Order: sequence, then structure tokens, then C-alpha cells
Amino acid sequence: MKIGIETISMYVPGYGLDLRELAKARNVDYAKYHQGIGQEFMSVPSPDEDVITMGANAALQALEGVEREAIQTVIFATESGIDQSKAGAIYIHHLLDLPSNCRTVEMKQACCSSTSALHFALATVALKPEQKVLIVASDEARYGLGTAGEPTQGAGAVAMVISAHPKVMEVDVDVGYFTEDVMDFWRPNYLDEALVDGKYSIKVYLNALEQCWNHYQQATGAIFEDFDHFCYHLPFSRMGLKAHLHLARQEKSSLSARELQQQVEPSLHYNRINGNAYTASLYIGLLSLLDQPQLNLEGARVGFFSYGSGCMGAFFGGTVMAGYREGLNSEARIALLRDRRRLSYEEYEEFYTHALPENGHAYRTRRHRTGAFRLAGVENHQRIYERVPVQMAAHSDASTRAYAAAPA
Repeated sequence: MKIGIETISMYVPGYGLDLRELAKARNVDYAKYHQGIGQEFMSVPSPDEDVITMGANAALQALEGVEREAIQTVIFATESGIDQSKAGAIYIHHLLDLPSNCRTVEMKQACCSSTSALHFALATVALKPEQKVLIVASDEARYGLGTAGEPTQGAGAVAMVISAHPKVMEVDVDVGYFTEDVMDFWRPNYLDEALVDGKYSIKVYLNALEQCWNHYQQATGAIFEDFDHFCYHLPFSRMGLKAHLHLARQEKSSLSARELQQQVEPSLHYNRINGNAYTASLYIGLLSLLDQPQLNLEGARVGFFSYGSGCMGAFFGGTVMAGYREGLNSEARIALLRDRRRLSYEEYEEFYTHALPENGHAYRTRRHRTGAFRLAGVENHQRIYERVPVQMAAHSDASTRAYAAAPA
């Protein structure tokens, strides 16, 4: 029985910041961002967007053409949770009007929780093939104004329907894992921004990659050459290429530098123009790969490395299905990225510093460009979400300044 991704979709906020503007404000050379870490643009949530609205918008697309009664599990993966008790999956379940006979849970282990959700979903479908699982990975990366991590910031969500009828990709059951208790990246409950030891985190990431690959090899007997393309967790775009070259050296690959770059480059494009989206990052990379019009990926083997700081890693593989483009919505995704309004630096800082009241008193957020759902405000310590009329959705506004985002 084949199990894997039946549909997959992505959502990003309707606003973004060109890193040229950030470089100017920070008085640094733009090449430090563009050449140094491979970033060009970051998506920025408006005050009436959060991980719930982004996740629900992504899931709305993923559920097009899917029988909703078959969705009996919703898994929400995030490290930007909005409540210490109630799962974000319940909010999304309600906004999407999914069946009440449904299991809803939230998962956390930094950026790797979306991959854990995927493997839990595979096991669920294997037990009951008639059921389908909706996975939503949604995050906003925040490191603080003026910090070293600021230019890697981004936001977005990916939603996947996992079933016994995969149209996009069959996902392998074998996984190589690695876990180690380290402090390379973390966010205490009392902070809105993450704390990170950047150089140490890269070292831990690469070690986790080695350990996961070794475990995967022991379980499967796989070799580097078994894969046509690779997708890596992308805290910044250059990290994907760095990780791939590191693995190739370890495996003594005979491929040229150009051939190695071609294996990973197609997965990097969306991250360059969106920024880090934590749990969604790896799967935004997959969409970047699948959306490349010049590539026929039918039957291609893709290797995935998922990394979550703190740390846990996972390496696994998947096979692209024949006719995979039918399970994608590439044109809508490209338009979504293209139609984001460019913020001035001052607007970016205003969005960044906006915060909901901590006293739980009634508060209403000003309406901005959003998708089909928005965060309307707070009342009695409860977040209030609402549907947005179609004519007012963010990316229908053709008059705004846009960022060109056709696949490379």
C-alpha cells in the first residue's frame, strides 16, 4: 500500500520586506544578506495574521477536492503556539468546518515537529487506510530587531493531506533519527523572540545530519546516489547548500560541484524570497522543487533532512508520483508570493512591534490584507477569528507594489 502526500499547499502573508531596505536601515552591505546567507526578501505578518490564520488559509487550499468527512485527524505543528493548553489544531478545525468526529492535536519540537507529524500521519493511515490526516505547519520566525538572525526572518504555512491515495509523493516509512540535548536555539515562555547561538547551531545541525544519515543507512542500506534531489530544513538558504556539500563529502560523492548544486538548488528559491518559516520551512522547500516548470520529477527520489533545534533530526525519502502536478496549485502559489505588498522599513517595524494586550481586555485589530481568515482581536482573554469576504482577500489587490516570484 502506498501512503503519502495527496495534496500540499502553502500560504504566506500579504506583506514583505525587501532586504535592501533592511540593509539600508542597518547600515550594512546588502551582499551580506544576498550573498552571505542567500536571502532577498522576507514575508511579514500583519497585526491581524498569526499562525492560526496562516495555517487555516494553507489548509483551505489543501482541502480543495478532498472529501472532508475522510479527515479524521488534524495535526498542527508549530513553535509559535498561541496557548499553553488548547491546541491550535482546534481553531483550524473550527475555521474549516471539519467533522466533529475528529482528533485534533498540536506538536512541538522546534522546526522538526512537522516531520514528526508526517510520520505519525503515515502510521495512522497505515492502520486505517480509509482515513485521511490533515497536517498544518505554521510559524513566524522572530529574532529581534537589529539581531544577527533578523535578516533570516519570515513567516508562512504549509498544509498537507496524507492518505493511501498519494497524488504528489509516496513517503518512505524508514527514517533515520537523532536526538541530543543542546541549547543552540530556544525561546522561553516570557520572550516573543527566539534566542540562538548561530555558529554553534550550524555545527549542531551538521552533526545531526551526519547522525541521521548514518542511522538511515543502517536501516535501509541506502547510498547517496539513490536520490535525485534533496530538501533540507532552511534556517537560511545557504544552509541547504552547505548541508548538501557536507553530506556529499562525507559520502565521497563523485558528482561535480555543479551536479551537487543542481540536486538542491531548486528547493531553495522560495526560502530566498520568503525567509525562515520554522516548521513549514522544509516543505516550502519541497514545493519550491515541485513547482519548477523545467523539471519533470515523475519517479524522482527525494531525500529529506528535517532539523529541529534543541535538538532532533530526521532523514527520510520519498518518490514523486506520476501526474504529481495535478495535486499542486502552482499558479496560485506563485501569485501569492508575487502579490505581496512591499513594506517600507518604518511599516515593517510598526508591524513587528505590534502586540496584543496582555490583560485580555477587548481589543480589535485593524483590517489589513489577509487571506480567507483573519485575527479580529481579543475579548475576555480569547482570540477572535473571522472569515474574510472573498472580495477583500489580500492577494486580490492588484494595485499594490509586488515582488516578482516566478520559479527560477
